[in-house]
Amino acid sequence: MIRDTSQQDAVITAPKGQHTRRRLAIAAGLAVLLAAGYYLVHTWRDTDHSVSSARLRIAEVGRGTLVRDAAVNGRIVAAVSPTLYATSAATVTLKVAAGDTVKKNDVLAVLESPDLADSLKREQSAYAQIEADVARQRILARKQQLLARRDADTAEIDRLSAQRTLERYDAVANDGIVAKIDYQKAKDALNSAQIRARHAGQAAELEGDNVALELQSKIKQLEQQRMILSNAQRRVDELTVRAPVDGFIGTLSVANRSVVPLNTPLMTLVDLSQLEVELEVPETYVADMGLGMRAEINYGTGNASGKLSALSPEVVKNQVLARVRFDGQQPAGLRQNQRVTARLLIDEKPNALIVQRGPFVESEGGRYAYVVRDGVAIRTPIRLGATSVTAVEILDGLKQGDKIVIAGSETFENAARVSINN
Repeated sequence: MIRDTSQQDAVITAPKGQHTRRRLAIAAGLAVLLAAGYYLVHTWRDTDHSVSSARLRIAEVGRGTLVRDAAVNGRIVAAVSPTLYATSAATVTLKVAAGDTVKKNDVLAVLESPDLADSLKREQSAYAQIEADVARQRILARKQQLLARRDADTAEIDRLSAQRTLERYDAVANDGIVAKIDYQKAKDALNSAQIRARHAGQAAELEGDNVALELQSKIKQLEQQRMILSNAQRRVDELTVRAPVDGFIGTLSVANRSVVPLNTPLMTLVDLSQLEVELEVPETYVADMGLGMRAEINYGTGNASGKLSALSPEVVKNQVLARVRFDGQQPAGLRQNQRVTARLLIDEKPNALIVQRGPFVESEGGRYAYVVRDGVAIRTPIRLGATSVTAVEILDGLKQGDKIVIAGSETFENAARVSINN
């Protein structure tokens, strides 16, 4: 029976120098630990604060294209929203109510103006009178022309008669039958008849020109009266207020059966088929804005693009109103005065040193940033350039690859160095 294995064990002698190497390895490890501890203690003693990294947002500086933009608020407005006015002092009879949907040329209101109605009747009577004068002048012109032509024809007959008489005298003058004095009288009679015939023909032409001119003058008077009558008819027709476009009644400015003076606003008509976006732009962006600038509109249920079509020339409460027109067909389901947000694309800067935008831009005024190195945030002076909604340009103080605290640095209290704990 074998009680244990002591008879089978053999003692192995350790190689020479193994204990020395082991002691050296242990000593080296202790030295590294002491150095790391000294570094950590030294770093901790140089920092003013200690902040958890969970409370911070850190971003890396890189290169890319910086799109300068501006995020603004706005609302949907009607591009066509005419206000209808009273064209005369009158009594208003409304045919619609606020919110009613109307079509183009629908009757919205009727104005009652006795003065305009009487004026139209007077102009109609005057037009009929002048029209009768023109017809009478046409008859008179024909009559005068006939009389002038009769006188001309009579003179021509007298001339021919005198000419034939002279011709008879010429035939027998050599025979001595006709006295010389009678022959001379026949010649004088022919000359006189020729003169009367020539003057009668010219008088007939002048009389024709005269009656034509008088008739033309009457026709001009008739045309003038026709324009006056047309204007009076237009003013009476405008007493019936019609819808200039399809839309709905926005607001009523007067009560039914009320008496209003000239140019009183009656109602506002809203055309929902043509909508635009009215933006409230801070005046700091106005210098960089121009017509045709691109815009991206978010209206809650979707996005759309458009172009800047108008810019107000005045500043109200540090803001300027701008209008954006949709590209192509406008989105469906939009409502008047619906609130939207928009992003104005101002400029693009390629190959720029950029970093994600954060509260550090406002909290440090864009002059300082905390650069993270080896778990310590170091307050570093920087210089910012162009900014956008999502990124800012770095002009000086940082280089590509640097990591900075973009959010949460407000708790650092402007300390020069802050320790960041994981």
